[in-house]
Amino acid sequence: MGVDGRLRAVVGLAQAMAAACAPRDSVRAAARGARLAMDGSFAAISAWERERGRLRVLVNEGERRDGEEEFPEDESYPVHDFPEITEFLHERWVGGSGPHAWVDSAVGDRPGRRGDVLRRRGRGTCVVAPIVLSGRAWGELYVARDEGMADFDEDDAEFGEVLAAVIAAGLAQSDRLEEARRLAFTDPLTGLANRRAVDMRLDEALEEHRRSGAAVVVSLVVCDLNGLKKVNDTLGHAMGDRLLERFGSVLSLCGAMLPGALVARLGGDEFCLVSVGPSADEVVRVTEEVCLRAAELELGEGVACGVASTGDPIGPVKSSRRLFRLADAAQYKAKAARSAKPVVAGRDTAVVRLADAEPGGPGERRRFRGRA
Repeated sequence: MGVDGRLRAVVGLAQAMAAACAPRDSVRAAARGARLAMDGSFAAISAWERERGRLRVLVNEGERRDGEEEFPEDESYPVHDFPEITEFLHERWVGGSGPHAWVDSAVGDRPGRRGDVLRRRGRGTCVVAPIVLSGRAWGELYVARDEGMADFDEDDAEFGEVLAAVIAAGLAQSDRLEEARRLAFTDPLTGLANRRAVDMRLDEALEEHRRSGAAVVVSLVVCDLNGLKKVNDTLGHAMGDRLLERFGSVLSLCGAMLPGALVARLGGDEFCLVSVGPSADEVVRVTEEVCLRAAELELGEGVACGVASTGDPIGPVKSSRRLFRLADAAQYKAKAARSAKPVVAGRDTAVVRLADAEPGGPGERRRFRGRA
């Protein structure tokens, strides 16, 4: 397709999205327009759900394989398996160069799982382009060609970037319709869940825990980001915000190792992770990974993490408030000790005593979270 043809394709894509009557129709028009513009056999658009640590497929368009539905109910992939999207903002284009698309091949040597997916589904090559809304990686455009078709090249990747930008403009229009609902449960800086979403999830999880006779394990990880004030004071609040965003991406990436986990920013330099189902040992292992990755960030001084899980000997948990008190007390001890690893309530009996101290007692932390 020549330059004129590509220009017509871009205009057609934008017009089709503008004419769509519903968000689903807009996303389908975007995928179809991108597939046709790039002479692809298949296209998909996925959204990065930071709080769930996953890429959720919104639409599959074109020649679908077994198991690929046009509008899948719950087709998603942990960002831990496809981590490139977590680097879009922070590593590749924070300097202002713009998001970059790339080409993957079923026979290429690029690391990652995309080549495996191409081979398994009988496709030879693909272009992956980040979709960016309001300066934040929102999701990705994926266009593939079947085996036997011509491979995509770097010119195609550059064209994919243009198409992703056009799609982003169209999605921004429809996205505003969902903005009020989303903001009610989302932290605006990091895109993670907020405290309201955490409270709702914990209440639901603990009810499930009670109904199951304690068979369902509920775990809470509380994280306090070290060194944020120093970054704000010495480098400015813009760099402090960058540190918060970067750690939020790390937490989202690691949280994806725990199926169904919810990742949130509680406010300021405090974050948390809610896990329902995985064992306490699994949650602790993931939290250790969070600590390791946070220590490697270019800003800040790592993170202090506390874990409280119904899978450990912490006594009965009748409310989310007690789980928060336990996790907060564990995090406080980790911070005071400058621990490079998480402190786990129940495995450290002093944490349980601290959390269960009478309000105002000598052993209690200055404050604990939780609703009255």
